[in-house]
Amino acid sequence: MTTNPELLPVEAESAVRLVRRFYDLVDSGDADGLAALFAPDALYRRPGYPPMVGPAGLLGFYGRDRTIRAGNHTLTNVLVDGAFVGVFGEFHGVLHSGDPVDLRFADSFTVRPDDLFADRDTYFFAPLV
Repeated sequence: MTTNPELLPVEAESAVRLVRRFYDLVDSGDADGLAALFAPDALYRRPGYPPMVGPAGLLGFYGRDRTIRAGNHTLTNVLVDGAFVGVFGEFHGVLHSGDPVDLRFADSFTVRPDDLFADRDTYFFAPLV
């Protein structure tokens, strides 16, 4: 039997720090920094967009395609189970159109033993943003 290294347990504190760093980088507008947290073959799935692959996919989204101009994430719950991290929170910001956006979200991440994200899925409790 072979073991998928992406599914091996990771240290919970390290995984939580990595996830919190990700949101800090998103909120500060550091697309290069946040993209560097993803493995070359990482997959990001977000409603309304085709799947994004690797750092290049994240850079394309955060540097060009994201409808949000700026804002801040508040994490209300972070749960770790092995390599999986579940996040629940709120986002408050502004779209490129100037309209405000306030929503609840949930994300799931898989963290590899080398402290890179293997995947991320985003879920919204609101219409597509």
